[in-house]
Amino acid sequence: MPVAHKTGTVKSKQGSNAQSQKAPAAKTVKAASKKKDEEDGTETGEGDEWMQGKTLIKPLDQLDLTEAELKEEFTRILTANNPHAPQNIVRYSFKERSYKPISSVDQLAVHFVLEGNLLHQDSDEARRQRAKQGLPEEKDTVETAVAEKPETPAAGGEDAGDVEEGGGEERADSVESKAGKKEQKITNQFNFSERASQTLNNPLRERGCQTEPPPRANFSATANQWEIYDVYLEVLQKQEKNKEKAKAVPKKDDDKGKKKMMLVETQSDDITKVAKVAKIIERMVNQNTFDDIAQDFKYFEDASDEYREQEGTLLPLWKFQYDKAKRLSVTALCWNESYKDLFAVGLGSYDFTKQGRGMLVFYSLKNSTFPEYIYPTTSGILCLDIHKHLPYLVAVGFYDGCVAVYNLKEETLQPIYKSTAKSGKHTDPVWQVKWQKDDMDNNHNFFSVSSDGRVVSWTLVKNELVFTDIIKLSLEGAVSEGPEGVQLPIMACGTSFDFHKQIDYLFLVGTEEGKIHKCSKAYSSQFLETYNAHNMAVDAVKWNHFHTKVFISCSSDWTVKIWDHTIKTPMFTFDLNASVGDVAWSPYSSTVFAAVTTDGKVHTFDLSINKYEAICQQPVVAKKKTKLTHIEFNPVYPIIIVGDDRGYVTSLKLSPNLRKKPKEKKGQELPKGPEVEIAKMEKLLSLLREPENSNA
Repeated sequence: MPVAHKTGTVKSKQGSNAQSQKAPAAKTVKAASKKKDEEDGTETGEGDEWMQGKTLIKPLDQLDLTEAELKEEFTRILTANNPHAPQNIVRYSFKERSYKPISSVDQLAVHFVLEGNLLHQDSDEARRQRAKQGLPEEKDTVETAVAEKPETPAAGGEDAGDVEEGGGEERADSVESKAGKKEQKITNQFNFSERASQTLNNPLRERGCQTEPPPRANFSATANQWEIYDVYLEVLQKQEKNKEKAKAVPKKDDDKGKKKMMLVETQSDDITKVAKVAKIIERMVNQNTFDDIAQDFKYFEDASDEYREQEGTLLPLWKFQYDKAKRLSVTALCWNESYKDLFAVGLGSYDFTKQGRGMLVFYSLKNSTFPEYIYPTTSGILCLDIHKHLPYLVAVGFYDGCVAVYNLKEETLQPIYKSTAKSGKHTDPVWQVKWQKDDMDNNHNFFSVSSDGRVVSWTLVKNELVFTDIIKLSLEGAVSEGPEGVQLPIMACGTSFDFHKQIDYLFLVGTEEGKIHKCSKAYSSQFLETYNAHNMAVDAVKWNHFHTKVFISCSSDWTVKIWDHTIKTPMFTFDLNASVGDVAWSPYSSTVFAAVTTDGKVHTFDLSINKYEAICQQPVVAKKKTKLTHIEFNPVYPIIIVGDDRGYVTSLKLSPNLRKKPKEKKGQELPKGPEVEIAKMEKLLSLLREPENSNA
């Protein structure tokens, strides 16, 4: 564009300057501005005389455009994108280990930011606060400052009537600043907060995980000069002995093998130091992997049980398996009484034509992917039992008739005690072992029953197992001829037994012929009672945890029967439509029990709710041909574990309807503890003894 440039001179007004007089101090600003205009040559006179001396000068680099080019319109579209923002930012990704371009670029351009708690003095809010606090207005202070200042002669002799008020206000500020008066700081009374009361934007948080505490031990001792002297003497003696041994043993090339053995030992020692830490880390990783199952185990309760009064469900939790035990069957299950998350699994085979190796495995609920302890055996395991007060002692019965005791504290994989042919081992498979109270000499002992008809007591004495025959099972009226025409009784095959919970000498023995014998430790020649229980072998017989008279039995003849040991006939008989592998009483109720069948189902009963049918009947295996062999209730948690003939152990959580406890009625206090369960069972027994119920 052409630039306007003034070449002429400017006409000055000297006459007006001569007539000018002194103006007030408040109007000196206007005069100064007029003088400046005169010096710059921009006078505003009458008419358009100032335009006559101006000409347009064209720059040398200006383009010559036609009329069409001048009239052409260029359209610019404004967008929210920042043209100066970089579009090719690349950052390193630690996850993918490479540089990755960033798709989202910040398009925000900040021009001005004002943060604070001060108000502008001319704003409406400042005026309202001054009026509220009774402070004088800003204009009043300005006028007083102007009035106090003495008059000064006007520069340039300009007319006083041309002075503007705005210039006076600006001068008033300078006057006030010269006076040194400080105004009061005005804060925002409506949206104001002190910095001390503000919270952090990102407060620190703690996040912890539950692990095993480090081992601790209290140690106290006194140290004096004599003890320190003795310790130094012992160290010197050891050093001298080592020097003598080193001199006595000559160095040979044959010692290379020993050196290799030493290297292997040191490596294993290093591994054992990391083993505990690795086990903890493995549990943490598995807990993260199976977090949903852990949450179900801890918190999930089936809400649909509220709408089903007499039915319940089983929620599958963890599944335990070991790759080297896939072809073996689960032949025994037992929870550890001291460590509630640990249980033992005995692995063997019920197919007597395919007998071979076995395995003793310990699992923990904290790690379902790999066993805690593994003990391979040359013969198949058929039964086991963990000591209640010494959780590291485990009694095991084998198919070849041996019994053994394992100590989990020992590093060896071999049992610390094992019966042999010299020490009275059984001649047939051992079907059940049970720990008993220590004898008079405080020696640990356990009992075993076998198909050879012997019930044997085994006592742990120093380094050997001492056996004592308690009773020999015989068939009533069955006699075989021995040498020289001597008549010998035919031995019965024992398959299971259980000791009374309160009466120490009383125990029950189930036989392969389907009979149950009530025996005593004091009488080895006769039975206290014999029950014609089942048509096939008795697979399990167990006393009730709460009621002293009641026991339960199951058999391959598809039935589960509940007995009162004072009556020869069963109180309840349940037909489960399949061969029953095992049955177990619940530890929290006298009327709840569960059984497993060979068709892969778990049957849970509660006699206080339904005396005729199971309140839960649920298949728990994926394949139809899989047979369930054993079941056990956890002593504390509301879960059960079930073993099958493929080597798998499945854990299941009981829904609320399957673990109900008696409720207290208003105005009636129920006894607490086991008395409640005894009362429940007594009520059932009384109902059964009534003639109407017996006819029904």
